[in-house]
Amino acid sequence: MGTPSPRAVLVLTAALAGLLAPRAAYGQPNFIVILADDVGWGDLGANWAETKETPHLDELAAEGTRFVDFHSAASTCSPSRASLLTGRLGVRNGVTHNFAVTSVGGLPLNETTLAEVLQEAGYSTGAIGKWHLGHHGHHHPSFRGFDYYFGIPYSHDMGCTDTPGYNLPPCPPCPRNGAAARIARKDCYTEVALPLFENITIVQQPVNLSSLAARYAEEAARFIRQASNSGRPFFLYLALAHMHVPLGVPSPPPASGRGIYGAALSEMDALVGWIKRVADSHGKGNTLLWFAGDNGPWAQKCELAGRLGPFVGAWQRQRGGSSAKQTTWEGGHRVPALVYWPGRIPAKRTSHALLSTLDIFPTLVALAGVALPPNRRFDGLDVSPVLFGWSDVGHKVLLHPNSGAAGKDGEIETLRLAQYKAFYTTGGAMACDGSIGPAEHHQPPLIFNLDRDIQEQEPLDLASREYQAVLPAISRAYAQALEDIATDNVSVADYSKDPAATPCCNAQHVACRCQAPGSHAAVLDPRTERRATRLCL
Repeated sequence: MGTPSPRAVLVLTAALAGLLAPRAAYGQPNFIVILADDVGWGDLGANWAETKETPHLDELAAEGTRFVDFHSAASTCSPSRASLLTGRLGVRNGVTHNFAVTSVGGLPLNETTLAEVLQEAGYSTGAIGKWHLGHHGHHHPSFRGFDYYFGIPYSHDMGCTDTPGYNLPPCPPCPRNGAAARIARKDCYTEVALPLFENITIVQQPVNLSSLAARYAEEAARFIRQASNSGRPFFLYLALAHMHVPLGVPSPPPASGRGIYGAALSEMDALVGWIKRVADSHGKGNTLLWFAGDNGPWAQKCELAGRLGPFVGAWQRQRGGSSAKQTTWEGGHRVPALVYWPGRIPAKRTSHALLSTLDIFPTLVALAGVALPPNRRFDGLDVSPVLFGWSDVGHKVLLHPNSGAAGKDGEIETLRLAQYKAFYTTGGAMACDGSIGPAEHHQPPLIFNLDRDIQEQEPLDLASREYQAVLPAISRAYAQALEDIATDNVSVADYSKDPAATPCCNAQHVACRCQAPGSHAAVLDPRTERRATRLCL
């Protein structure tokens, strides 16, 4: 190559300065990532006109940018969260399906989390809410880069409570008699009460679901205030219990609107609005807030599941089963997403860029001005040019792994290339009617043109010119993706189980219930406890 001209150097320097301006001009920004659970794309009023319960989220959309082609990295809990916090798909980071109450392992310890990178860069880091990436030993969030943790170690239907809320089927409360026989109920976890942690201490077991949202809001606000007063930038990862069942709403449930689900959606909306107001009151203009869903609605919960919007997966529905959570149909992984940063991210903007929760890791790392961890490949992109409105181009190719509906857990079954979506395996998760769509393998793949067929109803005719024109590019992209994964530094998660790994405040009680307000909270390891022990209620 020849020596660049002085003019070319000046142009390149100016361009780089423009790219770095959002960080350099204002220092390291604060980050708040709010992850909603089992929320539907159509649960956001800004996305779907029929939804009326989200005025605060709709305001957030109006004051920031709304992403309408945004996807979770997997369509079930643990893999989705692992990918958000590592920027890597489950076939790379090792987390391909959910961890259990008795899981010994978690997100592999050789994987670097977003919190660890930002903590090393001088950030105060906090995680509030659901973890579900391992709770035993050093898999606990307190050892994965978070200075502060307050929340539950897995989904809140994975343990009994005294306030069981609304679920299908209904689940019983925890037994109160320490000698009571254990109750077995289909689809209900009743043996061990759901624990609430502050750092590595169980502060309540069973947790009070009726007040959990308020406690999350209180702890999140306290973390933001303390971090702001410290003068250090902060990263808050707020993983909500909403909209996963059981849904906790005032009793009796509302009779109008969307009933129980609508009331819970309103509560989530109010919580997000409160966090936005707190963040604005502590340095408005220097805090990026990113709201997204972890996967689509859990359809088998019927009226307690969210709205898919137009992404109904009609081809699968015709064959039985759900096309939402756990599947690679659009309803399983296309989720609502909003980004708000006053004065930096354009307001009243809708982006059609193909983005993913995988992009959160590399984008925030870049905005913080630090490098990505070495010796591994990332599936996410630094999409800050898209956030700032300089571009509307995201992924050229996006991969979707099986999350429990059909085939091997974590296997790449579906590929998106521009407007085309190719299925090498299809299958439906359990639907409201109890049906499950059978696994079907497709070679050559089913291909849908989402620009014309957002409902995924009619795949392209194999003999059509359009199919024959796009198939070679899809086949090349799929082969290159599999080769890239096969030659990467990949991790393997430990999915072994041991009852001794169960979080338990009082092993003498059948439900691990703390005996009395005067008993001490259970500490996982006293040598590492940094905060004063609080009472287990």
